Amino acid sequence: MTRNVLITGALGTLGRAQAERFHAGGERLFLLDHPALRDSQKDQALGVEATYIFQDLSRLEEAQNRVAEESANCGGFDVLINNAALIINRPFEEFSVDDFEEQLRVNTAAGFAMARAVAPEMKRKRSGVIVNFCSVTLNGRWNGFVPYVTSKGAVLGLTKSLARELGPFDIRVNAVAPGAVVSEAEQRVFGAEHHEYETWVLDNQCLKRRVQPEDIASLIEFLCSPAASMITGQNIAVDGGW
Repeated sequence: MTRNVLITGALGTLGRAQAERFHAGGERLFLLDHPALRDSQKDQALGVEATYIFQDLSRLEEAQNRVAEESANCGGFDVLINNAALIINRPFEEFSVDDFEEQLRVNTAAGFAMARAVAPEMKRKRSGVIVNFCSVTLNGRWNGFVPYVTSKGAVLGLTKSLARELGPFDIRVNAVAPGAVVSEAEQRVFGAEHHEYETWVLDNQCLKRRVQPEDIASLIEFLCSPAASMITGQNIAVDGGW
């Protein structure tokens, strides 16, 4: 049976890989990303049929209501992938309180809002899968990402507590923790220092090759499949070993 799959941050590197994987599996895609990307990336990002939702996730209540409306219209989402995130690298003294709060809103609170939006229909159908995103940065070996790492630690708590509350309805909630994935984001964050960053990553990983977006998509596909029907409340790393 075709499932309704909602992916946030869908036009980024990781989101595109996930969308392509689920499209290949015959799922019905709903791809959410920021309105600023409506014209610049939509047409060239994906060669798959999908319903696009352009919504600023930092506007939490508005985003929740928008997705709840989409859920009601499509008969409910079967899969939610909370992929969207802000990531900024600089010393913590250079972040304002507003900067800190913004990353928590997009990286953590938006995932809560999305779960609120999709849960009623999942509970009605007594099935569903939610996948959140943690991060290799929780290992404590990364400088300059205080708001981001804090937000990802909160995502871990969100994942475990949602798994407990939604489990009686056969709704599974897990997190994936990507390592240093080859992506547009790392090019943007590290810029001219990207080569040094890549060398540092490979020096620290057990496996001496880079994590690819498809590696993350493969795990998510598994977690959303019947083969993972007894896996919930977990945070699973795909990081090449740290």
